Amino acid sequence: MSSSPGKESEIDYESTPLTRQEYITALVHLYRGELSRATLWRIRLDATTNWAVLTTAGLLPLSFGSSEPHSHVVLLIGMLLVTVFWAYESRRYRFADIWYSRVRKIEENFYGPILRRDLTSPKRHWGLLVAEDMFRPAFKITRMEALRARFLRNYWAIFSVILMSWTVKLAAGTRSTAEVRERLEIGPLPYWVPLAAIAVFLLLLVGLLVTTRKSLVEHEADHWRITP
Repeated sequence: MSSSPGKESEIDYESTPLTRQEYITALVHLYRGELSRATLWRIRLDATTNWAVLTTAGLLPLSFGSSEPHSHVVLLIGMLLVTVFWAYESRRYRFADIWYSRVRKIEENFYGPILRRDLTSPKRHWGLLVAEDMFRPAFKITRMEALRARFLRNYWAIFSVILMSWTVKLAAGTRSTAEVRERLEIGPLPYWVPLAAIAVFLLLLVGLLVTTRKSLVEHEADHWRITP
């Protein structure tokens, strides 16, 4: 029985070997697509940082422009908002890292050897790593690692500005610690409550920096978490 013309024209990728030119063409298009995704997520990361910067810039004149003794609370609210942006950006960073990792894998093992005129890839099974990641996409860094990376990249400066401004706002025009304590009181809350909140926040930051691994490059093998 003869097979239909449609079936005869079908391409069997499993049994038909790819030529070198077809392989290179497919890889070039893959690289362009992954690079486009990585660039898109890079833009999203910048947008979240801009939200945090604009929020801080807007709250500073609002706090210092008021003569009310409790206007420093505005800066505490701003710190809370920036923390939300920080957490949101860390989530975006985990997604961006998926595409960025694929781009780097292709650059290091395909384009790098071509430019060196040495067609031996540094990682022999890099293509299998990328293929497995396409079938089973997974985050390659933890949430804590993402928080640490974004904090050291941008948010340490933003938090430093808010904390220094908060300190200046509390100390400006005061002559004794009693006046500072009075300013720290927020409604029925005693003065030590905001101080304790800031202290806990700083301790959490220190814990994040100390306990989270410092370099993703040093853990490149674990970064992909896929063994060929």
